[in-house]
Amino acid sequence: MPNYTADICDEHSKKTSVLGAGYKNYGGADNCQGQIVTVKLQKNNSALIKLLRDEDGTGKVVVVDVDKEYYAVVGENLMKFAHQNNYSGIIVNGYIRDTYQIKDIPVVLYALGTCPRKYIPVTEGERDITLRFGGIDFNNDEYLYADGDGVIVCAKKIV
Repeated sequence: MPNYTADICDEHSKKTSVLGAGYKNYGGADNCQGQIVTVKLQKNNSALIKLLRDEDGTGKVVVVDVDKEYYAVVGENLMKFAHQNNYSGIIVNGYIRDTYQIKDIPVVLYALGTCPRKYIPVTEGERDITLRFGGIDFNNDEYLYADGDGVIVCAKKIV
């Protein structure tokens, strides 16, 4: 899938939204595509753990909003769950950890940066809602493409 997002943007500019600057891929895969599953977290990642550990992710990308709170919401264990359940990627409006351990797990992981601590008290998360960050909306069941050039969202699968 090299140059995929750039080609899609060139051919379908009116159908694509591009995630704003500042997000970096920390995962072991260079690219991904899939149907969006949204999760809104309140610092703690327990709702995300349940999703990645317990549900089949074939053909899906998880988009997580934690309002840029400075706590890690994805690390080695969640990346292993994502890989075991066939998720192709995770996009986080927040922070991650365990970068050394996750660099070889073949799942895309875009995030704002790293933070070594996680939020311990369990809080509730929300699933399947519209998320807005990085200048775009992420809606459940829309389609996401990501590669070295960035992350784009389309209402429907284009490629």
